[in-house]
Amino acid sequence: MFSDFKSDGFMYLIILAVIIFVCAQALFFMKKAWGRGKELGITTDKLKNAVTSSAIFSFAPAIGIAVTVITLSVALGYILPWIRLTVIGAIQYETTAAIAALEAAGMTGGISQPITDPEIFSAIAWVMTIGSILPLILIPIILKKIQKGVSDVASKNSKWMDVMTAAAFIGLIAAFIGRGLAGKGSSKEAIIGDGAGVLSLTALIASIGFMLIFTLINKKLKKNWIDALAMPLSMVLAMVVVVLINSFLPEIAAIEWRY
Repeated sequence: MFSDFKSDGFMYLIILAVIIFVCAQALFFMKKAWGRGKELGITTDKLKNAVTSSAIFSFAPAIGIAVTVITLSVALGYILPWIRLTVIGAIQYETTAAIAALEAAGMTGGISQPITDPEIFSAIAWVMTIGSILPLILIPIILKKIQKGVSDVASKNSKWMDVMTAAAFIGLIAAFIGRGLAGKGSSKEAIIGDGAGVLSLTALIASIGFMLIFTLINKKLKKNWIDALAMPLSMVLAMVVVVLINSFLPEIAAIEWRY
């Protein structure tokens, strides 16, 4: 009865409505921006160059979105991640929210296994969605106060501001590194990829390695598009490495350690 609930006609209607709304919104603001540019005396050629540059640089985030959809597709199918990332979302949040909802439902296999229970699927969708709504509500209310506080700190001690920014970023990265090195897998059954092991460690090392390579290339060539594509390409290439190891060295790929 529920065998195709993740990709039935209703789900396609939802994603179609979302895509139409997002595209209409983008076209509306692009038309408004174009008209405002004309009012300011900006030439048509400059406006066209701005549109072209924006389209090119939007390609890099699109790669990251595609990677997120692929990552979540095993557990959630393609449509729900597609809906989520058409509106708002990133791989850091979407995967974390999905895993948290799964663990709350008592499933320890992570997102490496298909979700067959419609109630759990619905719970994941609600967690992912509600978690994204909260920032949209809080940002207009408290962002100005936060920015003022940050500006005050920066004006008094710019070095302390750098330390705070670096600490926040390192803390975020450390959370994902920790899961890759010592993430807990299933204690009931052996599911390759649900816990820390060769695959998670390989993905971590490979992504860091590719990112360093792109950074060095960018420093040498001084091309902005390399910097924009560095992170998404590093993610994709790291996934390719993991897939190759899993395909050609399955015995090694199956090695995992759990706490």
